[in-house]
Amino acid sequence: MNLRQIEVFRAVVTSGTTSRAAEVLRVSQPSVSKTIQDLERSIGFPVFDRVKGRLRPTAEGQLFFREVEHAFAGLAYLRGAAARIRDFGSGELRVASLSALSTNLVPRALATLVPKNPGVAITFQARMSSVVRDLVASGQFDIGVVADEIDKTGVEVRPFARFRAWLAIPEGHPLEARDVIRPADLVNEPFIALSPEDTTRQQAETALAAEGVKLSIILETPYATTICAMVAAGLGVGLVDPLTAEPFEGRGMVLRPFEPEVHFRTLLILPPHRPAPRIVEDFIVELFHALQETGKISDGFTC
Repeated sequence: MNLRQIEVFRAVVTSGTTSRAAEVLRVSQPSVSKTIQDLERSIGFPVFDRVKGRLRPTAEGQLFFREVEHAFAGLAYLRGAAARIRDFGSGELRVASLSALSTNLVPRALATLVPKNPGVAITFQARMSSVVRDLVASGQFDIGVVADEIDKTGVEVRPFARFRAWLAIPEGHPLEARDVIRPADLVNEPFIALSPEDTTRQQAETALAAEGVKLSIILETPYATTICAMVAAGLGVGLVDPLTAEPFEGRGMVLRPFEPEVHFRTLLILPPHRPAPRIVEDFIVELFHALQETGKISDGFTC
């Protein structure tokens, strides 16, 4: 079995006939038929039934075709990789980030990184922290920015940022008049919460339970941006980090400090057991610069 036989087989399946496949491949129809026969002889089973002069994939042929499609998807990726290497010879940076920092801190870091590395090709995805962890652990991405509740096995972990959580409140809400929000203020307040596994939510619930307060949760989401949007729409209140909240402040939402303090903690993760490429280390430097410039790091944070 060779690549040419696979190409001919795929062409026949997708084209429907040997004559059309021959046109696509710019070869003769007898050549296509012979190549299919050679393939069947090589793999040991028929891939087509010959019915009234037409070829129809056998059950085995259909299974084989699925595997062929997977292989061609891999070839398509390799062609893309080759094109990126040709066009961006100085390197590639693949970044994945939790949603909360994907619209603020990461763009700021990239905005300063790219002019210093004009040939770099960047791939970026905003995903849930657990998905980011899997992408980095598998080596598909070079670096991830995640919340600290992830499974830390199988990745290199570096501390990143800690932000104080603030309470997001709809504009005009009675709580807007308070300088500080305390657990007792949240009794019976419709609350938009992060997912149960989120460590910030767990800290907040522990602090509230200590004062006998149970949240009235009306909606759960893994995304702080969703909390901000829901609060701005007047659905309830919720704890958010100050960076994610920036675009929403004064647009239907206000922030007030929450006490006792709880924090959002984030990490940088990298694939294990391999040195980080220079472009990754440069990106980390820019991330820390962007972080310092926000002025929103909690006291006691160290890079």
